[in-house]
Amino acid sequence: MLESLINPKRAEKGPWKMLFIGILYASLSILLVHFLFGSDPVLSRYSGMIVVTFCVMFSLPFMYYLIKEEEVVDEQVEGFFGIWRVHKKAIFALMWLFLGFILAFSFWYIVLQDQTLFNAQVETYCIINSPGNTEGCVARYSFEQARVTGGATNGARFLSILENNIYVMIFTLGFSLIFGAGAIFVLAWNASVISTAIGIFTKYSLKDIPFGVARYMIHGMPEIMAYFITALAGGIFGIGIIKNGIRNRRFLRVLENVIMLLFVSIIILIIAALIEVYITPFLF
Repeated sequence: MLESLINPKRAEKGPWKMLFIGILYASLSILLVHFLFGSDPVLSRYSGMIVVTFCVMFSLPFMYYLIKEEEVVDEQVEGFFGIWRVHKKAIFALMWLFLGFILAFSFWYIVLQDQTLFNAQVETYCIINSPGNTEGCVARYSFEQARVTGGATNGARFLSILENNIYVMIFTLGFSLIFGAGAIFVLAWNASVISTAIGIFTKYSLKDIPFGVARYMIHGMPEIMAYFITALAGGIFGIGIIKNGIRNRRFLRVLENVIMLLFVSIIILIIAALIEVYITPFLF
């Protein structure tokens, strides 16, 4: 079965291989929705969410077993460098998977020219970038009329972006606590929104996808790393408390490591917001 194509042990030996798995999963998701539901008068209105759902379904087995593997090694380490040493391959594997999602989503979104595929994502983009005129923004960002609008002052943008990123981080933590592998939904959704932004930024030009990916990944990769660290922390915490109980010494070590991972995530999000506001506009 496709969702069992790769396991965490194999991925951690070559994290970059997850790029191709991400491309495969995202491509299958978007093509299935386009050809199966594109002409359906009801389901086509929810294509954006169905694409993300399919992507999550493909990724869940990998995410679930990855979190279980990470919780086992987390019981045996302490300190920041020890935590980073045991978790870095898993984090890089997830980041390659995410990049694969973005590349595939961006490519097929532009190639298929199907406005319904990311309808929810376009609306989300407009709510963030044009909150006073969401409907006009959605209509403006059709494949025939694509243009980019300006934003607020740097200080206001920084606080707004950081607030949104912290909210996503909390949402990711909540998902991973309730359902360890569930955080992949938040991450797949963010990949689809970024891909939509890339399409808008490049004015739906296929040859400009690398430029668009570079524009959003400069600050996007640190953000996503923070979310993946948060997802791992939540999943590890949930499994740790079920496996060991709250009075076990091993759980206390897991709790200490989870707090450290969340602290690192917040620091990374602050840096990512600074990059997005002050460096990315300067370069692009």
